[in-house]
Amino acid sequence: MFDFSVPVDRHGTWCTQWDYVADRFGSADLLPFTISDMDFPTAPCILEALQKRLAHGVLGYSRWKNEEFLGAIAHWYRQRFACSIDPESVVYGPSVIYMVSQLIRQWSQPGESVLIHTPAYDAFYKAIEGNQRQVLSAPLQKTATGWQCDMTELEALLARPECKIMLLCSPHNPTGKVWTRAELELMAELCERHDVRVISDEIHMDMVWGENRHIPWCEIGSGRWALFTSGSKSFNIPALTGAYGLIDDEEDRQHYLSVLKGQDGLSSPAVLAIVAHIAAYREGESWLDALRDYLTSNLQFVADRLNQAFPELNWQPPQSTYLAWIDLRPLGLDDRALQKVLIEQQKVAIMPGYTYGVEGNGFIRLNAGCPRVKLEAGVDRLLNGIQSLR
Repeated sequence: MFDFSVPVDRHGTWCTQWDYVADRFGSADLLPFTISDMDFPTAPCILEALQKRLAHGVLGYSRWKNEEFLGAIAHWYRQRFACSIDPESVVYGPSVIYMVSQLIRQWSQPGESVLIHTPAYDAFYKAIEGNQRQVLSAPLQKTATGWQCDMTELEALLARPECKIMLLCSPHNPTGKVWTRAELELMAELCERHDVRVISDEIHMDMVWGENRHIPWCEIGSGRWALFTSGSKSFNIPALTGAYGLIDDEEDRQHYLSVLKGQDGLSSPAVLAIVAHIAAYREGESWLDALRDYLTSNLQFVADRLNQAFPELNWQPPQSTYLAWIDLRPLGLDDRALQKVLIEQQKVAIMPGYTYGVEGNGFIRLNAGCPRVKLEAGVDRLLNGIQSLR
């Protein structure tokens, strides 16, 4: 029913990944596998809903707190996660990172610490340090069975008096780790024990593969917590802006909303984002399932090509996300030398692991959310670049 193999030319559309690749990589003529949006058109049901809303012709001030939007969210959580949510706990924001930043300011003071599992999404560092808070790093460990968190070390960090918030990435970007129920329950217990509040960024919640299951924080959360997410990754609609979340405590929720409306003047949402989310969550399930099949096939292609060329890598597709977090350490390459070769010789842009903190040294992050023909070209260039250094 849906064909994800046809390339779409995104040049000239003010596209961050294609039109502005030089901002990060210093060259404009690169094949990009960078920022985590996809090269696919969004679901037809979303495009149809947007066209219908545009045909109405009036794009005035709107509200997000309506039965259609809240009902669509509740429906999605029931359908995808067998999870019941309280619509009264839902809040809205222009983006997940905006919402994260606001809660950091609300729940901590300048100079205090926010704990993150590292390597970490680079916007986490910016949101923490940009708000004059300190990053408290809890490194994940790569094992034969996947990425693990040392819970003893985690508790020692949570027990520090300056640690006020744990900013959880679930599923985890960039490693693709899917947190188990046991891990989440233990982290919830430790945070409550040490009076640490939890912000759970679950924007990749729909991109979990195989037998792994995403467990929303609202299923196990205790103490004071917030869950923030969006359909933007799943349905490739980040340019519409718009995110939502759950804040469990009513006082915390009302404080958040008062700042959103009073201090930041964001009482009217982007109406097309509301329309898109309703269409996605009510009608987009079959499209998303087809996309998920395509993405898992893409990730397996990456694994097959990498391991055929370099068996010592033994790279396995991640548990979640369409972001291939590739450990190149067995090859003994110099990270910056590799980037130089990839950019200058191979004309390809792939995110270096050190973007995500020192724990990312020796890794790269390749966005596999694209038609196979593009992915084949990118992987070929990556392999050629590695070979030239060996």
